[in-house]
Amino acid sequence: MRRLFIQFATALALLIAPVVALASPLVSPAWLSENLDNAKLVIIDLRNKIDEGSYETFLEGHIPGAIHSDYLKDGWRVGRDGVVGLLPEADQFQSLVRGLGVSDDSHVVVVPAGVSSTDFGSAARAYWTFKVFGHNNVSILDGGFAAWRDYAPGNIETGTFVAPEPGNFIAKFNPEFYVGTSDVAASATNPGQALLVDGRTDEQFYAGGKHPKAAKAGRIPSAVLMDQDKAYSPTGNRLKSRDELASIYSDLGDKTIVSYCNTGHWAATNWFVMSEILGQKNVKLYDGSMVEWTANSDLPLDTSGKSNMQKIKDMFSGLLG
Repeated sequence: MRRLFIQFATALALLIAPVVALASPLVSPAWLSENLDNAKLVIIDLRNKIDEGSYETFLEGHIPGAIHSDYLKDGWRVGRDGVVGLLPEADQFQSLVRGLGVSDDSHVVVVPAGVSSTDFGSAARAYWTFKVFGHNNVSILDGGFAAWRDYAPGNIETGTFVAPEPGNFIAKFNPEFYVGTSDVAASATNPGQALLVDGRTDEQFYAGGKHPKAAKAGRIPSAVLMDQDKAYSPTGNRLKSRDELASIYSDLGDKTIVSYCNTGHWAATNWFVMSEILGQKNVKLYDGSMVEWTANSDLPLDTSGKSNMQKIKDMFSGLLG
């Protein structure tokens, strides 16, 4: 009888335990403030060299209860066979986020610095990684730590934080949002199969420059340019409004979309906008991107520059913009 009572009490406690209020892919500082004391909330502050941040910067001021994890150093992306920026293995990711206190029932809020589009890419890539490994209860703080500081300047912690109890998160690979080189190659040779969206700069797309780790300049054949920076508002240091994003990404159609860049970082912002904000179905991210693609000399590469027609379009766009 006593054992039955304990089992009943445990089940009841789980039923009445506070749950995090319904959240969207992007959450506001106000939403986070309302849910700050919820035990199921895990706030991960990713500040790193990209945003001129670090663990020391985190100690100088962070959201109460947040845990710091350096996006560039702690294993959010890994190197294999000379290729950087790849998705970690399931056991690697599981170990990483368990150490941050993430359990299967946690709601994770990822916090970038809130200073640039490239900085936002850190949060988008971490968000995507959670989704790829089966954790759907994840959001990004809109505007990052900068937005929190503006919203609640009197509610900022400083100094050393207490390490969390390890979580029980179990990583389960979900191929829905992931695509590898072989499938991208099939799409490149059969342009109607998928739409390849390149999130890099105009210069890199047209082979005028390249990432230091890429073997060659150029782009994957049949790709279209969608510089991820166009999704970001530098004045507000956050993504543009949904209506603005819908207009910017209006010509993508309804086929499978492959988002890529140099190392799958900028591509994560395009993926996040298309998949999570605009609700586009079947959007995948190619983590290896141009660094992995150009490592294989047998794969095709488009190195052509701008056509005269494109140059004329750009000229008029500049005059009208």
